[in-house]
Amino acid sequence: MSEIREQLVYSDDHEWVLKLEGNIVRVGITDHAQCQLGDIVFIEMPDVGFEVTAGDSVGSIESVKTVSELYCPVSGIITKLNEELETSPELLNSEPYDNGWIFEVEVSGDLEKALGKLLSAEDYSKEVE
Repeated sequence: MSEIREQLVYSDDHEWVLKLEGNIVRVGITDHAQCQLGDIVFIEMPDVGFEVTAGDSVGSIESVKTVSELYCPVSGIITKLNEELETSPELLNSEPYDNGWIFEVEVSGDLEKALGKLLSAEDYSKEVE
């Protein structure tokens, strides 16, 4: 069974979102997603300053099995990347919720409304059963 953390919200595309300070959120892939992908060997991330719309493809994740699109679950501007993933993409497998986070976004518009469109931990759990 995959780990699902209560304090996060989730997208249908298996990304998680953690609210930080102000309108900033941190995004990564779920434990379920990394299990499905297998050993991750490369990640293509968006550029800092890139403006995104919720649901946009912003990069890709390459594993030994497949290449999967990386989507942004909220609209806003990419403000920070986890540069450690450039040399250690395996962090997405070993620590998907901690050191394996992918990028941060300054959400445009109403943050609570944007997060409200995503799945609670309970709803996400039902989706991946």
